[in-house]
Amino acid sequence: MPAEAKADSKNARPASPSSTPPSTPHSTAHPASPPLTERQEARRRRILHASAQLASRGGFDAVQMREVAESSQVALGTLYRYFPSKVHLLVATMQDQLEHMHGTLRKKPPAGDTAAERVAETLMRAFRALQREPHLADAMVRALTFADRSVSPEVDQVSRQTTVIILDAMGLDDPTPAQLSAVRVIEHTWHSALITWLSGRASIAQVKIDIETVCRLIDLTDPDAQG
Repeated sequence: MPAEAKADSKNARPASPSSTPPSTPHSTAHPASPPLTERQEARRRRILHASAQLASRGGFDAVQMREVAESSQVALGTLYRYFPSKVHLLVATMQDQLEHMHGTLRKKPPAGDTAAERVAETLMRAFRALQREPHLADAMVRALTFADRSVSPEVDQVSRQTTVIILDAMGLDDPTPAQLSAVRVIEHTWHSALITWLSGRASIAQVKIDIETVCRLIDLTDPDAQG
């Protein structure tokens, strides 16, 4: 783990409550947190915006907690109460970015004829959005890679948000256990594709092939098709 990530972990302090997105059937349960006040939510949004801006300019190394605090106009101690480390902050930033993507995707739903085609189109659109901000994408993916057990709530939120995006594309409100298993494999493949592309080991064309291939699992778990 880079020295910066270690330093942030040493400086970690208890995090203040944050809002939690709706859970999905396979998410890990965590104690409910009190909702943030309007002022706290506005402060949290400024922090996430500052994190994304710094990461967009210089990647993981550019996100320094003191600079995030200054840019978002909060005290450094306050920042650590919201996010105990840079890894916590960047994983939360990824969840926030996915939430924004989801809103955009809902305004213009995928046009594929099958659930597999719609999910593949959705994930490629999300991938291309990250492709436009490669430094930010790299910072967020590196944070996910560095995340330890203490970051589990934030990592779970990223997983839940990705799941919701996929289920929306599938048009499912009540997925079967087999369908949820397929969604998990699709999530793993999508995140892996991000890593291999960011490291220069896969082209966009290869990423598209891999995503389209894994999305065929959806057809295999469709109860109607099996009937």
